[in-house]
Amino acid sequence: MDLNFTGQVTRVVAVEEVSQVGQARREALALAEHAGFDEMDAGRVALAATELATNVIKHGRGGRMYLSLVCGRSGRGVELCTLDAGPGFSLSECLPDGVSTGGTQGLGLGAIRRQATVLDAWSDARGAVIVARIYPSRSAPDIDLAYGALRIPMRHEVACGDGWHLRADGHNTVVTLIDGLGHGLPAADAAQAGTAAMASASGFDAATLIGAMHAGMSGSRGGAAAVACVGPGAQNVQFAGIGNIAASLCEPTGSRGMASHPGIVGVQFRKAQPFHFHTPAGTLLVMHSDGLQARWSLRDYPGLVHRHPALIVAVLQRDFDRGRDDVGIVALRLGDIH
Repeated sequence: MDLNFTGQVTRVVAVEEVSQVGQARREALALAEHAGFDEMDAGRVALAATELATNVIKHGRGGRMYLSLVCGRSGRGVELCTLDAGPGFSLSECLPDGVSTGGTQGLGLGAIRRQATVLDAWSDARGAVIVARIYPSRSAPDIDLAYGALRIPMRHEVACGDGWHLRADGHNTVVTLIDGLGHGLPAADAAQAGTAAMASASGFDAATLIGAMHAGMSGSRGGAAAVACVGPGAQNVQFAGIGNIAASLCEPTGSRGMASHPGIVGVQFRKAQPFHFHTPAGTLLVMHSDGLQARWSLRDYPGLVHRHPALIVAVLQRDFDRGRDDVGIVALRLGDIH
């Protein structure tokens, strides 16, 4: 299995009133078309988007939907994620048809489950987060990859200065996160130059890959960047970072931070000294830009560390977004990509 995937900007749709359900459906259809879905599979995406957005209005007191293009083992899919401010619910209790928390027929979540390859949810006092991933109907059952990522521009911006990239060859995996200096188009250009360099790079040495990014981002305003190289069996992780990219290895018993060095990739730094970590399979690797506060701990969310990484990413963004910068965050379940 060979992967070489650059994350696109996450589409964000406000879902505060009934008229915005149609906008969510149209955005979902556009993304399905971009992913190469045929008419039938695009219809599945539209149905799921409509049900998810309607649930946010009827049961969640309003919220928003994130739409992302995702990379699977043998093709691309569409991810729909809703976040609301409602009273919350139990996914296992609400999945059966006929169960409703708001006086409806109770068919929505069951309909979404029938369309989605992945359906996961988190509910607490702050509201509910639901993630659904939809792949073409002819895809293999194991097409999904256990990673999650969001790339969200600063409010009132269209371009996002944070970028991420995922590459794998069946034995090794490389995850890259870049935070272009500032925000807006110049920062986005820097991040794009970095992800383009990673898309054309070879090898699985973190320091060498930082060097390739440095060359590729030369002439841009530069940025912070970090690379995590995961070896066969997911037991060895090599990490190198320049600037203020936060990175952690999370297990049920706690987490380990991964240190970066000072400097600006594309401008100047002394050395990309890699650090080596031994990890058990199933460990969660989380990397994010400083658009997200670094004071989070998954131990404050009992059980969340075991859930789909896309759900974990969405919950962290909901609770720790600083609100004044681009946000780039990627999480990977080690051992799942190989």
